[in-house]
Amino acid sequence: MAYAATAEDFPSAVTSAPRVLALQRLLVWLVGASGAIVFIEPGPYEVMTLTAAVIFFATGLRLRLVFMPLLALLFLINIGYCIGAVPFMDKPEIANWIATSWYMAVTVMFFAMVISEDTAARLDMLRRGLVAGALIAACTAIAGFFNLIPGGHDLLTLYERARGTFKDPNVLGAFLILPALFALQNVVAGKLRKSIRSAIVLGVIALAILLAFSRAAWGGLAITSAFMLALMVLTSKTPAQRARIVVMSVVAAIVLLTLVAVLLSFDSVGEMFRQRASFDQSYDEGRFGRFGRHILGADMALDLPFGIGPLQFHSYFPEDTHNSYLNAFMSGGWIAGVCYPALVFVTVILGFRHVFEAVPWQRTYLAIFAAFLGTVGESFVIDTDHWRHFWMMLGAMWGMFAATQRYKARAGSPIAAPANTGAA
Repeated sequence: MAYAATAEDFPSAVTSAPRVLALQRLLVWLVGASGAIVFIEPGPYEVMTLTAAVIFFATGLRLRLVFMPLLALLFLINIGYCIGAVPFMDKPEIANWIATSWYMAVTVMFFAMVISEDTAARLDMLRRGLVAGALIAACTAIAGFFNLIPGGHDLLTLYERARGTFKDPNVLGAFLILPALFALQNVVAGKLRKSIRSAIVLGVIALAILLAFSRAAWGGLAITSAFMLALMVLTSKTPAQRARIVVMSVVAAIVLLTLVAVLLSFDSVGEMFRQRASFDQSYDEGRFGRFGRHILGADMALDLPFGIGPLQFHSYFPEDTHNSYLNAFMSGGWIAGVCYPALVFVTVILGFRHVFEAVPWQRTYLAIFAAFLGTVGESFVIDTDHWRHFWMMLGAMWGMFAATQRYKARAGSPIAAPANTGAA
């Protein structure tokens, strides 16, 4: 009934066909859930996204005028990459990298158009799918780390770090942050039964993030959680809501810290934690360390209008850029180097402008915006430019921007109060 009311107030292109709406929402769930399985390429995510795109275009999908700047920036970024890749297109890995970049751009537009219609219901299905996928990835990661699956340790871990259904523990940790934020929202603001269920989900996901031993994921979860909770307090309409969020946040933090303390008492976990928590990492230090490469690469970029081409940075330095903004300059020259950060930071600016818009999907918006902002910061120290969940969040953000403007226009006046959607 809630979804029916949503569709009535904020119609999709095909609201007259309830079965089509149900199919579309199911596809959104499947795309969200399949995003957790990426240790093979092309994987379930690519198959589901392509299938969903075909069905959505066949049943009704709109390219709105508000998406033109997004489309233009994505096109220019990839044109820059293609120009930089011209001397290397005979290499399969370069051609695959370029194809992947174009594919990511297509997924951005797909999510933007999908989320701009039937917004509350589709966001809820995307959220549910992401949480389901996160539980699959988290449980396999935990099982692999503790040798709970015969023969699964080597498959589900890398360098004694949990990776689950991902190729890299760092990407596993980054992917799990948004589902963790969704679970945290229900813990601090949901009803008792829902809060308890979500607390269990949050504990499983947080454990997997810990066992991934990714410093960026640890910091990202802490910072984005605090940021999202602060926004939830600021956007709450009653003192009782604000008080509950604050109290439950403190309780959740105490429980999670207790869980971490118990886990650190195990020698294997404690030793790896101390090793990874150290800021004295050899690959970060020195002239050709992570940050040294950033300075040297930025100096090179000023003299190379067409860049050096995708995947070529390691030919000049010991390792890759580990900085998505620098990588845009090096891979796609000045065109991509300017347009990529422009796209990211324009989205961030628009994101802040929409924080206090009291729309029915406000709570979900706060979680996605917090997770997106965390990835934007992480992009300064790691290559995130082919992270599927990053582009999914970017597209969803633009879809919510468009939906919010339409919602406000329909209301004809400032929106009275946010509806409490996003609860599992």
